[in-house]
Parts: sequence; structure tokens; C-alpha cells
Amino acid sequence: MPEQTPGILYLVGTPIGNLEDMTFRAVRILQAVDLIAAEDTRHTGKLLHHFQITTPQISYHEHNQKARIPELIELLSQGKTIALVTDAGMPGISDPGSELVKACIEANICVVPIPGVTAAITALTAAGLPTDRFVFEGFLPAKGQPRKQRLEALKIESRSIILYESPHRIRQTLPDLATVLGENRQIVLARELTKLHEEFWRGSIKDAIAHYTTREPQGEFTLVLAGTLLETPQMNDAAIKNELQHLLSQGLSRSEASRQLAALTSLSRRHIYQLALEIGDG
Repeated sequence: MPEQTPGILYLVGTPIGNLEDMTFRAVRILQAVDLIAAEDTRHTGKLLHHFQITTPQISYHEHNQKARIPELIELLSQGKTIALVTDAGMPGISDPGSELVKACIEANICVVPIPGVTAAITALTAAGLPTDRFVFEGFLPAKGQPRKQRLEALKIESRSIILYESPHRIRQTLPDLATVLGENRQIVLARELTKLHEEFWRGSIKDAIAHYTTREPQGEFTLVLAGTLLETPQMNDAAIKNELQHLLSQGLSRSEASRQLAALTSLSRRHIYQLALEIGDG
């Protein structure tokens, strides 16, 4: 008997809120595969119904992944094609999809990504903070030493930082960030991305705490934080100008760049702005 050709695992990106973000390719793949492995079959069922997709589903999530992975690998080894989807965004980002991908690679099963929107990149592009270098941290550990260690590591991170947070824990996370990173660190809180009530709030961590002291947090949050800059004693005027040039190249005005740099250091905003004026428009 000829050897069975393995099937394909497709990683299909789905909308994070707005159904119009579903791609033509994603719809075609979901219609064509033998099976859809979904984080929540009820949630994905609504998406499939909207696009008139009748492909059968099977659940795959953090609570059943150990038992489900061998089953899915067996189906793929038999030549079946399977689409992996999460409730929103790309599979494998802050969910157990990566474990199935690793198992497929070990079994020499082809993995094909079908790109879609992700909250992390969506928030970063509109945050107004540097986008040339960034780090995605997902959800912080809930509590204890792991949480403290992760925050301490972020204290010296110079790249823009992207975090996910739920509405019922944002009031705990903001003070924790202020304690470790400093209350003047610039932060952007993006919530309800691509949905009707999409909102970007920009300011310092201190102001963010005040903002959500009087308002009830609603919707899933994506946080974008400015990375740390060089310590003040190490920054001469030339170093400050280099940092300013970097911020200006991101499209910030001289005033905004000076404000951000002053917030991240103990330097005078007036002095920084005078240096910004010395930088040519080119």
C-alpha cells in the first residue's frame, strides 16, 4: 500500500471584533478543510454561521490540549486538513495553539499560516510610540514572584512594550506598572479594538490610574508602553539629541518628543525642547 500523505494544519486568523476584517482567503480555507479546531465552538459557530460555513468543529483549548493534540495529529497523519482558530486574532498568540504547531512540526506535518488581524500590532500602529523595535509580553503572570520578576525585567526594556489585560484586572496592573516602571512612563491603553466603541487613551501611567479610578474599565485592553531610555547621568546633549531624532523620525512633533523624553528622565523639558530646536527638519 502506498504511504499516506499527511494533511495540512492551517492557522487561520479571525476578526478581533469587526467581522469585516475577515479575509477572503480565511473564508475559503474554513470552507475547504475537513475540520475546524476552535477555542470555543459556540463562539466560532457564530462566525461560521455569518459566513455560511458548514465545516464541522472540534474543541481545542488550554484545558483539553494534552488529550486533543494526539487526536488531531492522528487525523492529520491520515491526510485530513484542519484549520485552527482562536476566539479572536491569530492562533498561537496568547493561547495553546503553539503546542499543536510544535507537535505538527515534530510529526513532519505541514503548517500553513493564513494571516489575520492581531490586537498587539493593531494597537501598536496607532499608539504613537516607537514602532521600529518592540516586544510583546502578552498577559503578565497573575500574582506572586513570577509577576514581580516579569515586571522587573521590563524595567530595563528599551523597546516599546505590548501587554494584554482584562477589564477586571486593569486597576491592579496599572499601579504595579507605576511602582516598577515609574508613574511618569508613557502608556497607551487601547480597548475594544475594531469595535464600535474602540478607544485609545494616551498619557502617563499616573494619569491612567486616575482615569480609571473614576471610570469602570470595559472591554479587553491592549497596553503599549514606552521603553526606558538611558539614565540621566549618562545623557549628555549629544545623547539627548540622538533620542530626540529617534522620536522625531516616528512622526512626533518637537513638543511631544520633548515631553515624552522629559517624562522618562529627570531632565528639564525646556532644555530638551531647546535641543530639539537645534535639530534640523531634515
